[in-house]
Amino acid sequence: MATPILRVERLKKVYRLGVLSSRVTFQLEADFEVTEPAIVGVMGPNGSGKTTLFELITGSNRPTSGTVRCLGNDIHNVRYDERDRLAIHYHQSYQVRHFAKRKPAFLMQRAGSDYPVVHLFDEPQFNTQDGYIGFMLDFFARLRSEGRLVFVCVHPNEPFHLEIMREICERYIFVRSGQLTHAPDFQTLTAHAPVREYLGQLLH
Repeated sequence: MATPILRVERLKKVYRLGVLSSRVTFQLEADFEVTEPAIVGVMGPNGSGKTTLFELITGSNRPTSGTVRCLGNDIHNVRYDERDRLAIHYHQSYQVRHFAKRKPAFLMQRAGSDYPVVHLFDEPQFNTQDGYIGFMLDFFARLRSEGRLVFVCVHPNEPFHLEIMREICERYIFVRSGQLTHAPDFQTLTAHAPVREYLGQLLH
């Protein structure tokens, strides 16, 4: 069996408040894999855990438990300066997210890749006035055709945002309160009651 492009296994990130009597303020849980090149659409309310998920996948955030494997490599045990050769996170205006170094490089493994196989676009600025929508959609498609895995996270506030997601994405993840719901197509996604509540009038 071929190694999955991405395997997120029993992943958990817990944020706590307080020292002596700490309480959980937020918890994200994820367990899924993507075996083939694809464009995956990600949606969810603000503060639901979408960016945290992306940071965990790229290794810029440390999990409380669980693992993230990119081409079989545990991303959190790959050298810091080589993690973006496996997975790269573009936040909003396409700046690349960075991470804190906590472990000497000589104790970590090499990426074994020269170009990232997982590309995560976190709320790219789709604007009908800037002329870049077609360029970016072509870029996503080209990455996929080259055998890459592309995640596109959108917080839709216009109907055309949904049309973009419907057009380019092959599967979907809806994130709500740190929980992931997976959908194989747009129809299944929008049949999910919490998704319909989240999208509201955009579906009409």
